[in-house]
Amino acid sequence: MIMAPPAPKQIFPLLVFVLLSISCLFLLSLPASSPKAQIATQFHHIQSPEPGPNFTFIIKVLTFNRLSSLSRCLKSLSRAHYDVNDKVHLHVFIDHFLLDSQTGSADLDNKLNVSKQILDFVDGFDWKFGEKLVHYRTSNAGLQAQWLEAWWPTSDHEFAFVVEDDLEVSPLYYRFLKAVILNYYYNASNFSPSIYGASLQRPRFVPGKHGNKMQLDGGARIFLYQLVGTWGQLLFPRPWKEFRLWYDEHKVKGMKPFLDGMVTTGWYRKMGEKIWTPWFIKFIQSHGYFNIYTNFLHERALSISHRDAGVNYGKTAGPDSFLLDENSIDSNFLELYPLSSLKWYDFCFREVLTNRIVRSSNDLGSFLQSVQQNNTVVLVSLYRVSETNVRNMLCHLERLNIRNYILVGPTSHFLLDLARTGHPVIDASQFSEFSQLAKSINFQDSTVELIKEILVKAYATRKSLELGYSTWLLEGNMLPISSDSFFDSFGHSNDFYIGKTAGLFFVRSSSSTLKIWADHFLYDVASLVDTLRKQSGSNDGMIISAVEKLLEKQKIAFKNIDDMQLGLDVSTIHANHTLSHIKNKFIFWSSGTELDTIQRQLVLLDFWVVDSDSSCTAVVCHQS
Repeated sequence: MIMAPPAPKQIFPLLVFVLLSISCLFLLSLPASSPKAQIATQFHHIQSPEPGPNFTFIIKVLTFNRLSSLSRCLKSLSRAHYDVNDKVHLHVFIDHFLLDSQTGSADLDNKLNVSKQILDFVDGFDWKFGEKLVHYRTSNAGLQAQWLEAWWPTSDHEFAFVVEDDLEVSPLYYRFLKAVILNYYYNASNFSPSIYGASLQRPRFVPGKHGNKMQLDGGARIFLYQLVGTWGQLLFPRPWKEFRLWYDEHKVKGMKPFLDGMVTTGWYRKMGEKIWTPWFIKFIQSHGYFNIYTNFLHERALSISHRDAGVNYGKTAGPDSFLLDENSIDSNFLELYPLSSLKWYDFCFREVLTNRIVRSSNDLGSFLQSVQQNNTVVLVSLYRVSETNVRNMLCHLERLNIRNYILVGPTSHFLLDLARTGHPVIDASQFSEFSQLAKSINFQDSTVELIKEILVKAYATRKSLELGYSTWLLEGNMLPISSDSFFDSFGHSNDFYIGKTAGLFFVRSSSSTLKIWADHFLYDVASLVDTLRKQSGSNDGMIISAVEKLLEKQKIAFKNIDDMQLGLDVSTIHANHTLSHIKNKFIFWSSGTELDTIQRQLVLLDFWVVDSDSSCTAVVCHQS
């Protein structure tokens, strides 16, 4: 039996007391660790490694046939400042020249002579900071294999600093990288599983087409950027292992690292397997990883490339930057800021706000304010929606430049991963105050989580209306057709619009809607759950059906979106459909629709925009 709710005048004080009491207990029970530390533990099951007495630092020098370049590179490495008790190992990988039928005898002798000169120089090069290892290949591997086969970490405490032979490093480079390792890998408060390493080159390239210009504050000495740096790159062991396994799987299956909207894809189409960076860039994009970069004034850097003639340059282009040395730094050179204070940027050089998670009603107001656009907020339910469909929806929203959404779902690795990669989320499972309220409605335990889900959605809608924002509430089984699908284009004849079939609901912000959407309204919505479940046999669209019932009961006018034909059922899409002929605002499907069917139908409209990894097939840059 469902207990009759208290009268509306009595419910408000009761609700306030329950919410405030439970909120206080909830806040007191929060762990002391930072949100980033929680993400590291809960999502990746990875914590910052315990600092051992020593970590292993290996310099991987990649060279081919440029003796003068190699000599300059190794000498700069040997002049660097290494701490007395530290072991720094040097591994030199010498690629073999290419053998083909066109190589004449004289040319062959010349190439053999160059190789011997390089070997003699490396053999005689004194490296007193650790072991020196020389790997001389028996055949031409090329630049891609030189990088990918140079390192397989033997432990989580081994780091590789990869250097191509036309690089020159600052004497300060090692002490900076050591500080990075200690502060951002071994310090739990600064650790993030999203970071794969650190680049020493001067940042100046944005690979996303039509991306933002790289404009950095002079005070921002360190920041995070997705792009890998090939001119002095420190690699962390775990992400590199993950990449190598990912690369193997994709390479043997004949997949290509195509990523529309990226300049690097054009490089790959032209050069193919001669280069490795498009593979790593695609991996980074699919996993949401970032790289640490430095920002020094006056075009200075801890590592510079002389851009000598080779695979990447037809002729020598000269240094790209100015080398940083002891005379051009200030006293706080090794001061590394807390990770929480650093800015993160994607391939378009657009700032990414990571780990935005609401776990309490107390934080909801500022959260809504941070995402709203044109005084509109879109609440997207992730309940009972497949991860692949959610990923496709988010890639689609990115393409349309729709950013005023918030994802609402239960605690899961998936939800935490979405927050880690920059999507705003409400973790409904953490709203303990609503757990108590859901139980007070006196349903079976199996229904409590559903009631809590509805209460969180209803409360978020209420809070949005309080702030003056019109609000969309929709299921994750749908896609907007255009970038203005969520604009208020209904006119002002009604404040409520309900589409049960399409699984969406719209309420316009006004004093009258806020008065209707009062505390007792939240309670009444949740109280209808049991009745509606018995009628429909499903949990889908429960809050929308409940709102419809209550509006009808109170004789409040609303517009039926289904009658307006704003939604297009995915099952009705056919090969002759084109976007120019579609007048609807949304495409939707029932929760029981097979994923293969959804994909096949959305492909017809170019609305399926994820690959086999469920990552976006394109990087779409919108100017900030």
